[in-house]
Amino acid sequence: MNKKKVCVFASSSNFLEEIYYEEVSELGCLLGKSNFDVVYGGSNLGLMWCCVKAAKLEGAKVYGVMPEKLFNILGSDSTDVCDELHVSENMRTRKAKLDEISDAVVAVPGGFGTLEELSEMIVQKQLGYNAKPIVIFNVNHYYDKLLEFFEQMMKEDFANENCRELYYVAATAQEVVDYLNSYKAVERIIDKEAIYNR
Repeated sequence: MNKKKVCVFASSSNFLEEIYYEEVSELGCLLGKSNFDVVYGGSNLGLMWCCVKAAKLEGAKVYGVMPEKLFNILGSDSTDVCDELHVSENMRTRKAKLDEISDAVVAVPGGFGTLEELSEMIVQKQLGYNAKPIVIFNVNHYYDKLLEFFEQMMKEDFANENCRELYYVAATAQEVVDYLNSYKAVERIIDKEAIYNR
């Protein structure tokens, strides 16, 4: 039986407070111990690298996806950890590949790239293109303001209130893994009523 692959969207910064590296390393460790493989952005930087190194030490396979432009800049320093490294044409095809080969998504703290990736996956699930678990790992309350903004969108009818069902917010690495292990996919019925009604 193939192991499930968890795509981790994460910061590429090496200049964060230590708590972020500690918590994301714990996540990688638990993913590996829980028999998950990891899909990520392919570089040897920041929280993404921290996560996959820890997962690899616990037996996970690691799948990297890096756009050609970044690969030419950063080189292949991550190939000693990656079991497979895919080089995509651009950022859009990178996201498509990450989606294609993963069974679940976890967004740990990150910047604009992480926010874009998370938002796209939420919309895809909202419109029924996937039924994957989407987890927001809210390390150190990093995503509190974003989650408040999500609530504002729903309060002011820019998004339906059932959008809360599209993602799960976890405060600890163990909570992330527990949710992934217990997740049951639910097929979303997408019709005119679902689109136009509140």
